[in-house]
Amino acid sequence: QVQLVESGGGLVQPGGSLRLSCTASRNIGSFDDMDWYRQAPGQERQLVATITSGTRTNYADSVKGRFIISRDNAKSTMSLQMDSLKPEDTAVYYCHAVEILGYFRRRIDYWGQGTPVTVSS
Repeated sequence: QVQLVESGGGLVQPGGSLRLSCTASRNIGSFDDMDWYRQAPGQERQLVATITSGTRTNYADSVKGRFIISRDNAKSTMSLQMDSLKPEDTAVYYCHAVEILGYFRRRIDYWGQGTPVTVSS
């Protein structure tokens, strides 16, 4: 079973920066895409950013221009660089990976346990 472990969360003032990391228990090159989600109290879990195995990226409108997603397959790590942080970025951030297997393209989803980010003065 693949395990995903997030790190790098914490408390930061508005306008500050954090870098989140997600490390997998095996080579992430086998994942068709990886994502960062976040969930604030009382809200639905929302997609923040996606990076595919071909390194194409997509971002939620709320973070475009401020966040950058990347992956280092050799280190089995995906990262989210977060700059110009706002209070509304406060949430638990989750690592997510998708693996497509076999002739029938069976989809398997993996989730980390989350790392909290608090943006407050």
